[in-house]
Amino acid sequence: MNPHSDSTSAERALLRAMFDAAIAAAQPALCVPPNLPSRPSGRLVVIGAGKASAAMARAVEDNWLGELSGVVVTRYGYNVRCERIDIVEAAHPVPDAAGIAASERILQTVQGLQPDDLVLCLISGGGSALLVRPLPGLTLADKQAVNRALLKSGATIGEMNCVRRHLSAIKGGRLAAACYPAQLLTLLISDVPGDNPIDIASGPTVGDPSSCADALEILARYGIDVSAQVRAILDSGRGESLKPGDPRLARTEVRMIATPQMALEAAAAVARRAGVNPMILGDSIEGEAREVGKVMAGIARQVVRHGQPVVAPCVLLSGGETTVTVRGSGRGGRNVEFLLALGIALEQHAGVYAIAGDTDGVDGTEDVAGAYLAPDSLARAAVQGVNARNSLASNDGHGFFAAIGDAVVTGPTLTNVNDFRAILVTEAAVQAAG
Repeated sequence: MNPHSDSTSAERALLRAMFDAAIAAAQPALCVPPNLPSRPSGRLVVIGAGKASAAMARAVEDNWLGELSGVVVTRYGYNVRCERIDIVEAAHPVPDAAGIAASERILQTVQGLQPDDLVLCLISGGGSALLVRPLPGLTLADKQAVNRALLKSGATIGEMNCVRRHLSAIKGGRLAAACYPAQLLTLLISDVPGDNPIDIASGPTVGDPSSCADALEILARYGIDVSAQVRAILDSGRGESLKPGDPRLARTEVRMIATPQMALEAAAAVARRAGVNPMILGDSIEGEAREVGKVMAGIARQVVRHGQPVVAPCVLLSGGETTVTVRGSGRGGRNVEFLLALGIALEQHAGVYAIAGDTDGVDGTEDVAGAYLAPDSLARAAVQGVNARNSLASNDGHGFFAAIGDAVVTGPTLTNVNDFRAILVTEAAVQAAG
Protein backbone atom coordinates (compact mmCIF):
# COMPACT_ATOMS: atom_id res chain seq x y z
CA MET A 1 0.00 0.00 0.00
CA ASN A 2 1.31 3.47 -0.88
CA PRO A 3 1.94 5.36 2.39
CA HIS A 4 0.95 8.61 0.67
CA SER A 5 -2.17 7.29 -1.10
CA ASP A 6 -4.43 9.90 0.47
CA SER A 7 -2.07 12.85 0.06
CA THR A 8 -3.87 14.49 -2.87
CA SER A 9 -7.47 13.97 -1.79
CA ALA A 10 -10.05 16.75 -2.00
CA GLU A 11 -10.90 16.09 1.64
CA ARG A 12 -7.33 16.75 2.71
CA ALA A 13 -7.21 19.95 0.65
CA LEU A 14 -10.43 21.22 2.23
CA LEU A 15 -9.19 20.48 5.76
CA ARG A 16 -5.93 22.31 5.11
CA ALA A 17 -7.82 25.27 3.62
CA MET A 18 -9.85 25.54 6.82
CA PHE A 19 -6.73 25.35 8.99
CA ASP A 20 -5.01 28.00 6.88
CA ALA A 21 -8.07 30.26 7.11
CA ALA A 22 -8.09 29.92 10.90
CA ILE A 23 -4.45 31.01 11.03
CA ALA A 24 -4.99 33.85 8.56
CA ALA A 25 -7.88 35.28 10.60
CA ALA A 26 -5.51 35.89 13.51
CA GLN A 27 -2.62 37.46 11.62
CA PRO A 28 -1.32 40.58 13.38
CA ALA A 29 -1.28 42.56 10.13
CA LEU A 30 -5.06 42.14 10.07
CA CYS A 31 -6.02 42.57 13.71
CA VAL A 32 -3.48 45.06 15.13
CA PRO A 33 -4.08 48.19 12.97
CA PRO A 34 -7.78 48.70 13.91
CA ASN A 35 -6.81 48.61 17.59
CA LEU A 36 -3.95 51.09 17.66
CA PRO A 37 -4.41 53.96 20.13
CA SER A 38 -4.54 57.68 19.50
CA ARG A 39 -1.21 59.47 19.66
CA PRO A 40 -0.23 60.34 23.23
CA SER A 41 1.06 63.77 24.20
CA GLY A 42 4.20 62.06 25.48
CA ARG A 43 6.22 59.08 24.21
CA LEU A 44 4.96 55.82 22.74
CA VAL A 45 6.91 52.85 24.09
CA VAL A 46 6.23 49.38 22.67
CA ILE A 47 6.89 46.22 24.66
CA GLY A 48 5.61 42.67 24.32
CA ALA A 49 6.06 38.93 24.52
CA GLY A 50 4.76 35.87 22.71
CA LYS A 51 5.00 33.90 19.51
CA ALA A 52 3.10 36.60 17.63
CA SER A 53 4.75 39.59 19.31
CA ALA A 54 7.33 40.28 16.59
CA ALA A 55 4.68 40.23 13.87
CA MET A 56 2.50 42.44 16.08
CA ALA A 57 5.41 44.86 16.45
CA ARG A 58 5.86 44.99 12.70
CA ALA A 59 2.15 45.75 12.27
CA VAL A 60 2.52 48.63 14.73
CA GLU A 61 5.53 50.04 12.86
CA ASP A 62 3.77 49.76 9.50
CA ASN A 63 0.73 51.68 10.75
CA TRP A 64 2.07 54.23 13.25
CA LEU A 65 2.95 57.67 11.87
CA GLY A 66 4.64 59.12 14.97
CA GLU A 67 7.79 58.34 16.90
CA LEU A 68 8.08 55.08 18.78
CA SER A 69 10.65 52.76 20.34
CA GLY A 70 10.65 49.57 22.31
CA VAL A 71 11.55 45.90 22.67
CA VAL A 72 9.62 42.63 22.42
CA VAL A 73 10.61 39.01 22.95
CA THR A 74 9.48 36.13 20.75
CA ARG A 75 10.28 32.46 20.25
CA TYR A 76 13.44 31.42 18.42
CA GLY A 77 12.63 31.39 14.70
CA TYR A 78 9.64 33.77 15.02
CA ASN A 79 11.59 36.98 14.44
CA VAL A 80 10.15 39.59 12.08
CA ARG A 81 12.39 42.45 11.01
CA CYS A 82 11.52 45.81 12.56
CA GLU A 83 13.22 49.19 12.23
CA ARG A 84 12.39 50.92 15.52
CA ILE A 85 11.38 48.10 17.84
CA ASP A 86 14.09 45.68 18.95
CA ILE A 87 13.13 42.01 18.52
CA VAL A 88 14.76 39.56 20.92
CA GLU A 89 14.44 35.77 20.69
CA ALA A 90 14.28 33.28 23.57
CA ALA A 91 13.26 29.69 24.31
CA HIS A 92 9.78 28.19 24.47
CA PRO A 93 8.17 26.20 26.13
CA VAL A 94 10.95 25.92 28.73
CA PRO A 95 12.54 29.33 29.49
CA ASP A 96 16.22 30.09 29.07
CA ALA A 97 18.72 32.80 30.01
CA ALA A 98 17.86 34.78 26.88
CA GLY A 99 14.31 35.10 28.19
CA ILE A 100 15.56 36.51 31.49
CA ALA A 101 17.79 39.01 29.67
CA ALA A 102 14.90 40.06 27.42
CA SER A 103 12.60 40.53 30.39
CA GLU A 104 15.19 42.72 32.13
CA ARG A 105 15.44 44.86 28.98
CA ILE A 106 11.66 45.25 28.86
CA LEU A 107 11.55 46.35 32.51
CA GLN A 108 14.38 48.82 31.91
CA THR A 109 12.54 50.20 28.88
CA VAL A 110 9.52 51.23 30.98
CA GLN A 111 11.47 52.75 33.86
CA GLY A 112 10.98 56.45 34.53
CA LEU A 113 7.96 56.99 32.29
CA GLN A 114 5.64 59.94 32.87
CA PRO A 115 1.84 60.18 33.05
CA ASP A 116 1.59 61.55 29.48
CA ASP A 117 3.58 58.60 28.06
CA LEU A 118 1.83 55.55 26.62
CA VAL A 119 3.05 51.96 26.79
CA LEU A 120 1.67 49.68 24.08
CA CYS A 121 2.05 46.08 25.27
CA LEU A 122 1.75 43.32 22.64
CA ILE A 123 0.92 39.98 24.23
CA SER A 124 0.23 36.59 22.63
CA GLY A 125 0.49 32.91 23.48
CA GLY A 126 3.92 31.69 24.50
CA GLY A 127 4.61 34.74 26.62
CA SER A 128 4.64 32.76 29.86
CA ALA A 129 7.89 31.05 28.91
CA LEU A 130 9.40 34.02 27.07
CA LEU A 131 8.70 36.67 29.70
CA VAL A 132 10.63 35.24 32.61
CA ARG A 133 12.11 36.90 35.67
CA PRO A 134 12.37 34.70 38.77
CA LEU A 135 11.43 36.23 42.10
CA PRO A 136 14.37 36.98 44.42
CA GLY A 137 15.54 33.71 45.90
CA LEU A 138 14.69 31.67 42.81
CA THR A 139 16.94 30.66 39.92
CA LEU A 140 16.37 29.96 36.26
CA ALA A 141 16.88 26.28 37.06
CA ASP A 142 14.03 26.45 39.58
CA LYS A 143 11.72 27.93 36.94
CA GLN A 144 12.79 25.42 34.30
CA ALA A 145 12.17 22.46 36.60
CA VAL A 146 8.67 23.68 37.51
CA ASN A 147 7.83 24.34 33.86
CA ARG A 148 8.95 20.89 32.75
CA ALA A 149 6.98 19.20 35.51
CA LEU A 150 3.83 21.18 34.73
CA LEU A 151 4.06 20.42 31.01
CA LYS A 152 4.15 16.69 31.72
CA SER A 153 1.57 16.66 34.49
CA GLY A 154 -1.69 17.02 32.59
CA ALA A 155 -2.44 20.36 34.28
CA THR A 156 -4.61 22.81 32.34
CA ILE A 157 -3.10 25.99 30.95
CA GLY A 158 -4.94 27.97 33.61
CA GLU A 159 -3.45 25.84 36.36
CA MET A 160 0.05 26.05 34.90
CA ASN A 161 -0.15 29.81 34.60
CA CYS A 162 -1.41 30.19 38.17
CA VAL A 163 1.79 28.55 39.41
CA ARG A 164 3.95 30.57 37.02
CA ARG A 165 2.44 33.89 38.14
CA HIS A 166 3.37 33.27 41.75
CA LEU A 167 7.00 32.53 40.98
CA SER A 168 7.54 35.53 38.70
CA ALA A 169 8.73 39.09 39.18
CA ILE A 170 7.10 40.23 35.91
CA LYS A 171 3.87 38.25 35.42
CA GLY A 172 0.59 38.57 37.33
CA GLY A 173 0.28 42.34 36.85
CA ARG A 174 3.85 43.14 37.86
CA LEU A 175 4.77 44.45 34.39
CA ALA A 176 1.84 46.89 34.60
CA ALA A 177 3.14 48.09 37.97
CA ALA A 178 6.53 48.73 36.37
CA CYS A 179 4.88 50.89 33.67
CA TYR A 180 3.01 53.09 36.17
CA PRO A 181 2.30 56.07 36.07
CA ALA A 182 2.28 55.90 32.26
CA GLN A 183 -0.87 54.91 30.41
CA LEU A 184 -0.86 51.24 29.40
CA LEU A 185 -2.76 49.63 26.54
CA THR A 186 -2.39 45.85 26.12
CA LEU A 187 -3.36 44.20 22.83
CA LEU A 188 -4.01 40.48 23.32
CA ILE A 189 -4.09 37.59 20.87
CA SER A 190 -5.76 34.84 22.89
CA ASP A 191 -4.44 31.29 22.95
CA VAL A 192 -6.35 30.12 26.03
CA PRO A 193 -9.77 28.55 26.58
CA GLY A 194 -12.20 31.25 27.70
CA ASP A 195 -9.96 34.15 26.59
CA ASN A 196 -9.23 35.19 30.19
CA PRO A 197 -6.53 37.91 30.06
CA ILE A 198 -4.91 36.60 33.25
CA ASP A 199 -4.07 33.34 31.47
CA ILE A 200 -2.62 34.84 28.27
CA ALA A 201 1.14 34.89 28.92
CA SER A 202 0.22 34.61 32.62
CA GLY A 203 -1.28 38.09 32.71
CA PRO A 204 1.71 40.46 33.01
CA THR A 205 -0.46 43.59 32.78
CA VAL A 206 -3.71 42.59 34.54
CA GLY A 207 -4.78 41.98 38.12
CA ASP A 208 -4.62 38.39 39.36
CA PRO A 209 -7.36 37.11 41.71
CA SER A 210 -5.53 33.84 42.45
CA SER A 211 -3.14 33.30 45.35
CA CYS A 212 -0.01 31.48 46.46
CA ALA A 213 -2.33 29.04 48.24
CA ASP A 214 -3.98 28.26 44.90
CA ALA A 215 -0.58 27.58 43.36
CA LEU A 216 0.34 25.22 46.20
CA GLU A 217 -2.93 23.35 45.80
CA ILE A 218 -2.26 22.83 42.09
CA LEU A 219 1.22 21.47 42.75
CA ALA A 220 -0.22 19.08 45.33
CA ARG A 221 -3.06 17.98 43.02
CA TYR A 222 -0.62 16.85 40.34
CA GLY A 223 2.02 15.50 42.72
CA ILE A 224 4.68 17.93 41.54
CA ASP A 225 7.78 18.11 43.72
CA VAL A 226 9.47 21.52 43.82
CA SER A 227 12.69 22.86 45.26
CA ALA A 228 12.89 24.17 48.80
CA GLN A 229 13.26 27.69 47.39
CA VAL A 230 10.02 27.42 45.39
CA ARG A 231 8.20 25.99 48.37
CA ALA A 232 9.42 28.81 50.60
CA ILE A 233 8.24 31.49 48.16
CA LEU A 234 4.74 30.03 48.03
CA ASP A 235 4.46 29.08 51.71
CA SER A 236 5.50 32.56 52.85
CA GLY A 237 3.22 34.40 50.45
CA ARG A 238 6.18 36.31 48.98
CA GLY A 239 4.96 35.25 45.54
CA GLU A 240 1.67 37.13 45.74
CA SER A 241 0.79 38.96 42.54
CA LEU A 242 -1.00 42.27 41.98
CA LYS A 243 -4.69 41.99 42.73
CA PRO A 244 -7.60 43.57 40.84
CA GLY A 245 -8.16 47.10 42.11
CA ASP A 246 -4.48 47.80 42.75
CA PRO A 247 -3.98 51.56 42.13
CA ARG A 248 -1.08 50.83 39.78
CA LEU A 249 -3.60 49.22 37.40
CA ALA A 250 -5.83 52.31 37.29
CA ARG A 251 -4.45 53.60 33.97
CA THR A 252 -4.51 50.29 32.10
CA GLU A 253 -6.72 49.08 29.25
CA VAL A 254 -6.89 45.62 27.68
CA ARG A 255 -8.18 44.86 24.17
CA MET A 256 -8.72 41.34 22.87
CA ILE A 257 -7.88 41.57 19.16
CA ALA A 258 -7.91 37.92 18.01
CA THR A 259 -9.50 34.84 19.55
CA PRO A 260 -9.98 31.12 18.86
CA GLN A 261 -13.66 31.79 18.07
CA MET A 262 -12.68 34.18 15.27
CA ALA A 263 -10.44 31.49 13.81
CA LEU A 264 -13.19 28.87 13.95
CA GLU A 265 -15.64 31.20 12.24
CA ALA A 266 -13.14 31.81 9.44
CA ALA A 267 -12.81 28.04 8.96
CA ALA A 268 -16.60 27.67 8.98
CA ALA A 269 -16.85 30.19 6.15
CA VAL A 270 -14.46 28.07 4.06
CA ALA A 271 -16.61 25.00 4.70
CA ARG A 272 -19.82 26.79 3.64
CA ARG A 273 -18.24 27.92 0.38
CA ALA A 274 -17.36 24.27 -0.29
CA GLY A 275 -20.95 23.16 0.32
CA VAL A 276 -20.14 21.56 3.68
CA ASN A 277 -22.21 22.26 6.81
CA PRO A 278 -20.01 23.63 9.61
CA MET A 279 -20.79 22.94 13.26
CA ILE A 280 -18.68 24.80 15.84
CA LEU A 281 -18.71 22.61 18.94
CA GLY A 282 -16.76 25.00 21.14
CA ASP A 283 -13.72 27.29 21.25
CA SER A 284 -12.57 26.35 24.75
CA ILE A 285 -12.58 22.56 24.95
CA GLU A 286 -10.16 21.15 27.51
CA GLY A 287 -9.33 17.73 28.94
CA GLU A 288 -6.98 14.86 28.20
CA ALA A 289 -6.32 14.85 24.45
CA ARG A 290 -7.03 11.13 24.11
CA GLU A 291 -10.33 11.45 25.96
CA VAL A 292 -11.42 14.40 23.83
CA GLY A 293 -10.57 12.26 20.79
CA LYS A 294 -12.94 9.53 21.97
CA VAL A 295 -15.73 12.04 22.58
CA MET A 296 -15.31 13.61 19.15
CA ALA A 297 -15.40 10.16 17.56
CA GLY A 298 -18.73 9.58 19.28
CA ILE A 299 -20.13 12.82 17.86
CA ALA A 300 -18.90 11.89 14.37
CA ARG A 301 -20.64 8.52 14.67
CA GLN A 302 -23.86 10.29 15.69
CA VAL A 303 -23.66 12.35 12.52
CA VAL A 304 -23.15 9.22 10.43
CA ARG A 305 -25.95 7.19 12.05
CA HIS A 306 -28.55 9.83 12.89
CA GLY A 307 -27.67 13.08 11.12
CA GLN A 308 -27.22 14.81 14.47
CA PRO A 309 -26.20 17.44 15.51
CA VAL A 310 -25.70 18.28 11.83
CA VAL A 311 -26.28 16.48 8.54
CA ALA A 312 -23.39 15.26 6.36
CA PRO A 313 -21.51 16.52 4.47
CA CYS A 314 -20.38 18.46 7.50
CA VAL A 315 -17.35 19.47 9.49
CA LEU A 316 -17.15 19.45 13.29
CA LEU A 317 -14.96 22.36 14.37
CA SER A 318 -13.48 22.93 17.80
CA GLY A 319 -10.74 24.84 19.56
CA GLY A 320 -9.26 25.09 23.02
CA GLU A 321 -6.28 23.44 24.63
CA THR A 322 -6.21 19.80 25.59
CA THR A 323 -3.57 18.30 27.84
CA VAL A 324 -1.34 15.24 27.71
CA THR A 325 -0.25 13.38 30.81
CA VAL A 326 3.08 12.03 29.62
CA ARG A 327 3.65 8.40 30.55
CA GLY A 328 5.61 7.15 27.56
CA SER A 329 8.87 8.19 25.93
CA GLY A 330 7.47 9.30 22.55
CA ARG A 331 7.62 12.69 20.86
CA GLY A 332 4.33 13.87 22.35
CA GLY A 333 2.04 16.61 21.01
CA ARG A 334 -1.54 17.12 22.18
CA ASN A 335 -3.01 17.51 18.69
CA VAL A 336 -1.46 14.34 17.33
CA GLU A 337 -2.44 12.50 20.51
CA PHE A 338 -6.02 13.65 19.92
CA LEU A 339 -5.91 12.39 16.33
CA LEU A 340 -4.49 9.02 17.34
CA ALA A 341 -7.27 8.49 19.86
CA LEU A 342 -9.85 9.71 17.35
CA GLY A 343 -8.58 7.31 14.69
CA ILE A 344 -8.59 4.33 17.03
CA ALA A 345 -12.13 5.11 18.20
CA LEU A 346 -13.43 5.58 14.63
CA GLU A 347 -12.05 2.16 13.66
CA GLN A 348 -11.10 3.38 10.15
CA HIS A 349 -14.67 4.38 9.35
CA ALA A 350 -14.99 5.18 5.66
CA GLY A 351 -15.57 8.79 4.69
CA VAL A 352 -14.39 10.46 7.92
CA TYR A 353 -11.29 12.68 7.81
CA ALA A 354 -9.70 15.06 10.30
CA ILE A 355 -7.00 17.62 10.88
CA ALA A 356 -5.72 18.92 14.19
CA GLY A 357 -2.95 21.40 14.77
CA ASP A 358 -1.66 24.23 16.87
CA THR A 359 -2.18 27.55 15.13
CA ASP A 360 1.32 28.68 16.11
CA GLY A 361 2.87 25.86 14.07
CA VAL A 362 4.26 23.98 17.09
CA ASP A 363 2.46 21.00 18.64
CA GLY A 364 4.15 20.30 21.96
CA THR A 365 7.89 20.80 21.53
CA GLU A 366 8.04 19.71 17.88
CA ASP A 367 8.27 22.19 14.98
CA VAL A 368 5.28 20.35 13.51
CA ALA A 369 1.82 21.93 13.69
CA GLY A 370 -0.17 18.68 13.80
CA ALA A 371 -1.38 16.03 11.38
CA TYR A 372 -4.10 14.69 9.09
CA LEU A 373 -6.20 11.63 9.78
CA ALA A 374 -7.78 9.64 6.94
CA PRO A 375 -9.85 6.44 6.97
CA ASP A 376 -6.78 4.48 5.88
CA SER A 377 -4.21 6.13 8.18
CA LEU A 378 -4.07 3.26 10.69
CA ALA A 379 -3.86 0.66 7.92
CA ARG A 380 -1.05 2.54 6.16
CA ALA A 381 0.83 2.78 9.44
CA ALA A 382 0.45 -0.96 10.03
CA VAL A 383 2.10 -1.60 6.66
CA GLN A 384 5.02 0.49 7.91
CA GLY A 385 5.16 -1.63 11.08
CA VAL A 386 3.68 1.11 13.26
CA ASN A 387 0.81 0.21 15.61
CA ALA A 388 -1.58 3.05 16.53
CA ARG A 389 -2.40 1.73 20.02
CA ASN A 390 1.27 1.29 20.86
CA SER A 391 2.02 4.80 19.62
CA LEU A 392 -0.76 6.22 21.78
CA ALA A 393 0.45 4.31 24.82
CA SER A 394 3.93 5.78 24.40
CA ASN A 395 2.68 9.33 23.64
CA ASP A 396 4.27 9.11 20.19
CA GLY A 397 1.72 10.79 17.95
CA HIS A 398 4.37 12.70 16.04
CA GLY A 399 6.28 9.52 15.30
CA PHE A 400 3.10 7.79 14.11
CA PHE A 401 2.02 10.47 11.64
CA ALA A 402 5.56 11.14 10.42
CA ALA A 403 5.86 7.45 9.49
CA ILE A 404 2.94 7.71 7.04
CA GLY A 405 3.63 11.20 5.72
CA ASP A 406 0.57 12.74 7.37
CA ALA A 407 2.31 15.38 9.48
CA VAL A 408 1.25 19.00 8.93
CA VAL A 409 4.19 21.40 8.88
CA THR A 410 3.46 25.11 8.54
CA GLY A 411 6.64 26.70 9.85
CA PRO A 412 6.29 29.72 12.16
CA THR A 413 2.78 31.13 11.61
CA LEU A 414 3.54 34.33 13.56
CA THR A 415 0.27 34.07 15.46
CA ASN A 416 -1.33 31.82 18.07
CA VAL A 417 -5.02 31.28 18.77
CA ASN A 418 -4.63 27.85 20.29
CA ASP A 419 -5.52 24.44 18.85
CA PHE A 420 -7.66 23.88 15.79
CA ARG A 421 -9.57 20.65 15.18
CA ALA A 422 -11.78 19.77 12.24
CA ILE A 423 -13.53 16.44 11.61
CA LEU A 424 -14.97 16.13 8.11
CA VAL A 425 -17.86 13.69 7.73
CA THR A 426 -18.64 13.10 4.06
CA GLU A 427 -21.73 11.67 2.40
CA ALA A 428 -19.62 8.60 1.67
CA ALA A 429 -19.44 7.95 5.42
CA VAL A 430 -23.25 7.81 5.65
CA GLN A 431 -23.46 5.54 2.61
CA ALA A 432 -20.84 3.19 4.02
CA ALA A 433 -22.82 2.90 7.24
CA GLY A 434 -25.80 1.67 5.24
